[in-house]
Amino acid sequence: MKTSQKVKLGDIAKIKGGKRLPKGFDVQDNITSHPYIRVTDMDENGLILSNIKYISDEVFSRIKNYTISSNDIYISIAGTIGRVGIVPDNFLGSNLTENAAKITKLDKNYNKKFITYFLQSKYGQGLIKNRIGGTSQPKLPLYRIAEITIPNLIKEKQDGIVDLIEKYNDLIDINRRRVQLLEESARLLFREWFVYFRFPGHEKVKIVDGVPEGWRFAKVKDLGQIVTGKTPSKKNIRNFDGNVPFIKTPDMHQSWIILNTEETLSEIGASLQNNKYLPPWSVLVSCIGTVGVVAMNLFKSQTNQQINSVIPKNKFYLYYSFFCLSNIKPLLEAIGGGSTMTNINKNKFENIKINIPSENVLAEFYQTVNPIFNQIALLIDQNQKFAQARDLLLPRLMSGEIEVSESNIEISKEAET
Repeated sequence: MKTSQKVKLGDIAKIKGGKRLPKGFDVQDNITSHPYIRVTDMDENGLILSNIKYISDEVFSRIKNYTISSNDIYISIAGTIGRVGIVPDNFLGSNLTENAAKITKLDKNYNKKFITYFLQSKYGQGLIKNRIGGTSQPKLPLYRIAEITIPNLIKEKQDGIVDLIEKYNDLIDINRRRVQLLEESARLLFREWFVYFRFPGHEKVKIVDGVPEGWRFAKVKDLGQIVTGKTPSKKNIRNFDGNVPFIKTPDMHQSWIILNTEETLSEIGASLQNNKYLPPWSVLVSCIGTVGVVAMNLFKSQTNQQINSVIPKNKFYLYYSFFCLSNIKPLLEAIGGGSTMTNINKNKFENIKINIPSENVLAEFYQTVNPIFNQIALLIDQNQKFAQARDLLLPRLMSGEIEVSESNIEISKEAET
């Protein structure tokens, strides 16, 4: 990025780290007045609010000086490094993990969203990655965050850039909400048919041994072929940075229909493990660490060893497999023993007991929800294009190569239609 003026973050703000929970205490699911923001709650565009954990009043009283305010920007400094965002208003006062820091007490001449978007951009992410230290446990030191330089634009230009970028972000958010509604409608239909047994024609079907007649007791391996992923040797750099998507659990947190991955394999690396290829629309389940995250791949892919995947027996098994495996997260956690690093190997995974409906019910469910999933895939693809357009525009705006104008705004309006 070319710009005549830059300023260090440390000259316009304070950088402060989060706080580890006191020894003997942990986060909880029970909602309190004190959310606790972890790196796993952060993605490329902000916070994932679906699985926020909380801390008790007692814990909060001991770490209350490490909260996020309305003027702060958070940045992850360990684990998945470089996640940047702003906490929504309804989560202000959240405590921040020790694996993250906050950019706080920002100079009034700088727009916090401008800085956030800059740090989220590919250029900003490059600056962050260049400042990561450590080998066995990489970390982003606070003093190196302070050294990051940003374009030193006047406040009016910052505000104009923010307004334009937010038009793209609004489009992305609208599509995300549509995806959530569509996914929820399919999930409710699954529950109605396969949990409450109120599928079409159920009135004429007898219940035998607790399931409708014609259904069978089975195991996960009866859904299709089970494939456990693998990572090629990282000693040979030629194994990576190619065209083969290489799916890991963080990719599954980003979206449950996966179009892109943070890491890719080369044809050479993938060919070393040809039996690990997954065709499009396989069902992926994380089975090491954070278990029970379920996703599907839109393109031919491979995964790492933390993921067990099901290649459905036929297309009618696809969506049933997805929702069925989504429902076994508590069971996976129990099988793993609740340890810090839960591990469900292939044998344990494929022998988990499930029910499989009759073929005609599976086929009818597929035909019913397939249009929903096609629409979801379309919206996710559209969001990817919006994000690409935004990310191409942002550095050119910040460098002054393109000025914020009415024509830029018209372009974003055309994208919306």
